[in-house]
Amino acid sequence: MRFTKDHEWVALDGDVATIGITAYAAEQLGDVVYVETPEPGRALKAGEGMAVVESVKAASDVYAPLSGEVVEANADLAGAPETVNAEPESGGWFARVRVADRAEYDALMDRDAYDAFLETL
Repeated sequence: MRFTKDHEWVALDGDVATIGITAYAAEQLGDVVYVETPEPGRALKAGEGMAVVESVKAASDVYAPLSGEVVEANADLAGAPETVNAEPESGGWFARVRVADRAEYDALMDRDAYDAFLETL
């Protein structure tokens, strides 16, 4: 898994990346009540908003950690947005994206670097 400073995580399997928000982000948001995932077929650029998550505390954009094409969205989140809180770094994923540039993935933080980043917040 790799991580961004915006608290997204990426798990790569071949050329397809699964993307979600970290446990830290889910905890900061509080109880998630709504999730809007990107449409399959949508082209993403690293850094642009790709999804929206709303909680009892706030609404927040989820940013694409890398560029590529959305191949699948987690349709289960529409009926069970609380999955983002219960399983933020597994079942609460937002989208699967066919990666355009592997170097973008390689440039993201590993778990140790992300944990060190969290200590600075």
